[in-house]
Amino acid sequence: MTEPVREQTQPSLSLPSRASFVASKVPEVTAYFWITKILTTGMGETTSDFLVTSMDPAIAVALGFVGLVLALVLQFAVRRYVPWIYWSAVVMVSVFGTMAADVLHVGLGVPYAISTAFFTVALGVVFLLWHRVERTLSIHSIHTRRRELFYWATVLTTFALGTAAGDWTAMTLKLGYFPSALLFAVIIAIPAFAYKRLGLNAVASFWFAYIATRPLGASIADWMAVSPARGGLGWGSGPVSLAWSALILGFVVYLAVTGKDVEKEGR
Repeated sequence: MTEPVREQTQPSLSLPSRASFVASKVPEVTAYFWITKILTTGMGETTSDFLVTSMDPAIAVALGFVGLVLALVLQFAVRRYVPWIYWSAVVMVSVFGTMAADVLHVGLGVPYAISTAFFTVALGVVFLLWHRVERTLSIHSIHTRRRELFYWATVLTTFALGTAAGDWTAMTLKLGYFPSALLFAVIIAIPAFAYKRLGLNAVASFWFAYIATRPLGASIADWMAVSPARGGLGWGSGPVSLAWSALILGFVVYLAVTGKDVEKEGR
């Protein structure tokens, strides 16, 4: 599913030039985008689980936060979309977003249903503020520092929400990880159908699908990692994280070489 809608620019009396084109700081929404996004969600889930069980959880969370800050500083420092920088930031958002949701449940004892509701409200607030200030939620408008701040605040909140929602369905509702993955696979198809058949707004369709990718990818990765006693394949969070990281690296290298997800002038 793509998001073809662009913001309308003010008419100009002069002919357009290449100098007037300002590329977005985020990639074009293609099939490669969705595949890589789902891979980052699963990798972030199992990497977070691996880190918090391999060392002191407080140290793991601190390392995740430092990694997130460094990745975002690098992302904000560049003036255009750079695949490895952008997807590194998404990976760290995934890792730390998982940790943030898990801290509420494991560290503070907040039920998954409550944390899911909390992050849903938080995401609604971010969307409301973003739209009120910028009058758009389109990712094709990420040309300014302020819009980029809103974008990454939204991304971080969607990852935390997706983590809580995935654990809520798998554990609280006792669906298990694989059935949860099937559930979210159906859910992620809803905005695609609504966009193509029912005329749902492209921006709304995009964010609906974007939110659903998190619990989808995380449920698949958890199913692969957890023990058979918990309904999984028992491959372990470390090996699953490495395997998904290798897939992410392969896609990012391909995108960096081909430029298939770089916004083109006039598109």
